Amino acid sequence: MAHPIVHVELSANSHEGAAQWYADLFGWSTQSFPDMNYSTATTDGGNANVGFSPVQPNVPAGTVTPYIHTDDVKGHLERIAAKGGQILMPGQEIPGVGTIALFRDPTGNMIGLLQPAAM
Repeated sequence: MAHPIVHVELSANSHEGAAQWYADLFGWSTQSFPDMNYSTATTDGGNANVGFSPVQPNVPAGTVTPYIHTDDVKGHLERIAAKGGQILMPGQEIPGVGTIALFRDPTGNMIGLLQPAAM
């Protein structure tokens, strides 16, 4: 199975402001999730594939996190740990989206996994 990048997350001092900037520039539609301190942008055909997260001590401005599609978050996290990766966030369910997880590869890159919700 291929494991395409299905989502990219950008850190921003203002997630809503960043989303609006891209919307104004490229015509993307946006959606804000204030309870999650998060915004998304739809770049084509209804797929929300860009997210804007808040800047945090462990996620400074300029952080770009790609999310890779998987059908088995748990299995991939086990393989990542066995190959020297660091698990930053084990599987977390997001209603209507699926399960996400974060890890750091051996070279220091933060990468996400996304197992879409069953439709």
